[in-house]
Amino acid sequence: MRIYAVADVHSKQEKFEIIKSNINNLKPDVLVIAGDITNYFSPDIFIKQLNELNIPILAVRGNADIKKVDNLLFSYSNTIALGLIESVSINDIIFTGLSGAIPFPFYSIICLKEKKAFKKIEKITNSNSILVVHPPPRGTLDNVGKKFCSGSIKLRNFIRKYQPGLVICGHVHENAGFEYINKTLVVNCSMNKYYNGAIIEFKNKIKPIVKMVSI
Repeated sequence: MRIYAVADVHSKQEKFEIIKSNINNLKPDVLVIAGDITNYFSPDIFIKQLNELNIPILAVRGNADIKKVDNLLFSYSNTIALGLIESVSINDIIFTGLSGAIPFPFYSIICLKEKKAFKKIEKITNSNSILVVHPPPRGTLDNVGKKFCSGSIKLRNFIRKYQPGLVICGHVHENAGFEYINKTLVVNCSMNKYYNGAIIEFKNKIKPIVKMVSI
């Protein structure tokens, strides 16, 4: 299975056109959007555009997405709001997700009831599952301006304890890339001045192969 993962699109039309072009050229099986799909206001038109892409779309909200975004994603046929359901299976791979992000000074949390949110997905998280969130885990692909880390502490602890096979995130634009936390592959797929997301490919259940999509 081939995943095209992006984050931090912010309703920008030029980024939508890039996503559309990459879908046509790279032929992914699914598009994953790890938050900041829109830009605070009037998300209706942009979510409708996404739905018109001829591909399944799995997405979570970020700090720039109002709660209405989840409901819009839920209302269309090609878009799935991972934050509103427990999980979804595509090509025998389980995707789950947690919506939201609250950026505090020097760190982020996924939601106000973060502990309860993680509790909800404990039983379905394992080495074969994919977790989609907006902020990266604390200390991994979360360096802001080469000055401080801004990721989620609870996400980092959750990864170390339950070791999902793959975590897809964004939020920290300048730190797009991929790293491992023990056996968990973490991909920050933020669209920035260097990258237009990431292609993550699974072949015969071996470790996924990641290629950042260069501009």
